[in-house]
Amino acid sequence: MSWSADAGAVSVTHEPVATDQVVAGAPSTGWVELGSAVDDAEVGVWEMSPGAMSDVEADEVFVVLSGRATVEFADGRAPISLVPGSVVRLDAGAETVWTVTETLRKVYVTPGV
Repeated sequence: MSWSADAGAVSVTHEPVATDQVVAGAPSTGWVELGSAVDDAEVGVWEMSPGAMSDVEADEVFVVLSGRATVEFADGRAPISLVPGSVVRLDAGAETVWTVTETLRKVYVTPGV
């Protein structure tokens, strides 16, 4: 099945980040599924407002459309700086802290179930 979407313009509704995940500020996040890709992988848009939050990652590849952030890893790996055009691969189970300085919007692809 073919489909297309304007990932930069799609509306994303935010909700506050759970209190136990907030590291700094009052970040909010939201996402919207755009459709499926090869082998039923999910494709969507995820957004986070400024602030910092901890997370446990899903297996995914993403491309940053807008905003700025840093992703730090609990296992001591070097942090990743995110800017428009960044392409990143995250492993399921990685413990991270996302620090967003400019609302971040990314297109993600995760494996199908």
